[in-house]
Amino acid sequence: MRSPHRIATHPPDASIDDDRADQSHYSNPYDELAALAPNPLDEFLHEEKDPGDGADVPWTPPNHRRGSRRRTRFAGLPLAAKAVVAVLVATAFLALGDRWALLYAEHEAAEKLKDQMKLSAAPEVDIEGFPFLTQVFDKRVDKVKVTVPDVAADRVSLAKVSATATDVRIDGDGPTSFKGAHIGEMNGEVLLSFEDLNRELGASQVTFTGKGRDQVLARGTLPVAGHDLKVRADARIQRNGDRGISTDIGGMSLQLGDLATYRPGTREKEGLHLSRKSAGRVSEETSKAKALLSVPAIVQRLGVPDAVVREALKSDTKLNELTGAPKFVNDVMGLNLIDVAMGHPWLLKKLGLDPALLDGLAKLTRPVLADRLTLAFQLPKLPGEGTMALQDVSVEKEGIRVRIAGSGIGVGR
Repeated sequence: MRSPHRIATHPPDASIDDDRADQSHYSNPYDELAALAPNPLDEFLHEEKDPGDGADVPWTPPNHRRGSRRRTRFAGLPLAAKAVVAVLVATAFLALGDRWALLYAEHEAAEKLKDQMKLSAAPEVDIEGFPFLTQVFDKRVDKVKVTVPDVAADRVSLAKVSATATDVRIDGDGPTSFKGAHIGEMNGEVLLSFEDLNRELGASQVTFTGKGRDQVLARGTLPVAGHDLKVRADARIQRNGDRGISTDIGGMSLQLGDLATYRPGTREKEGLHLSRKSAGRVSEETSKAKALLSVPAIVQRLGVPDAVVREALKSDTKLNELTGAPKFVNDVMGLNLIDVAMGHPWLLKKLGLDPALLDGLAKLTRPVLADRLTLAFQLPKLPGEGTMALQDVSVEKEGIRVRIAGSGIGVGR
């Protein structure tokens, strides 16, 4: 027989208290883990200040200057390194002073050359050698280069005059008291460029080009009495004394289209002559042939008998026989119309030429035309005493080049 179980009963208040008592023996595991880890906020709030950290030192603005660090680094260098740095700094200052003295001396020399040679602009002076101050104290410079652009020489301008002076003695007590110099020896060259010639002498639209070693060709147009005549001339370049260049102008001619050619001068082939084409038209056109044969002076120069001329003027057949001969064309081309047409200006008009050309061409004599095309010039005289002479003259592609040499030349006082 199963014994009945006895159910124990407790007062309500007693059981609740027991449960609370039992729960007090158990804890939350997360709370335990949190207790093991330190709280950074608590550590920061309760961190003890180290007296050496400057907790009690009042705040001051930070110093960003690094001079103290640099001084510390330099102070830490060995004595030999300090000596090297000092030498480098001193050398830099000496080099700077040397360059300043050089520039000053070059400027003073350029200004004195400008004044003495009466130049429009100061030349370029380049004193070679380093250091410069040692040369100044020695009062002697090894080499000086001088370049002078656009030097006036008579009717033209020299494009460039460059020279190198050696054995130069300085007159002065120091780099800032430059008074002058004495040049022992000088060598250089002068360039007269064709580009400058075409610009300065090109009012007549004439251009110059080189041919060979000593010849210059002039080609272009020249206005005469309202007509643009084609001009041709050949100039031979040669020395003229120690400082001059002369040009012998030859082969000068002015072409009036295909009508005639004018060659200044009094020789047989010089003057105003009909071209072969114009002379051929005279032989073919009856009116022109009769006008030509009606002037006794022309008939005399042609060498035609008076009887033959009278028959030709009366009969066209006889005229054709006379003018149809090849000799007649050559004889007409040999006539100098300047001489025979002065008293017969209507003849030029009959032949297709402007009579106003007579006056213009008569005034354009050989010397006048040669002077308008000449390339002669004189080198400017150097300042002070000394000698300078032309050594060689040559015609090159860019212009006329002249070598010069001199000695004993003084600059300044």
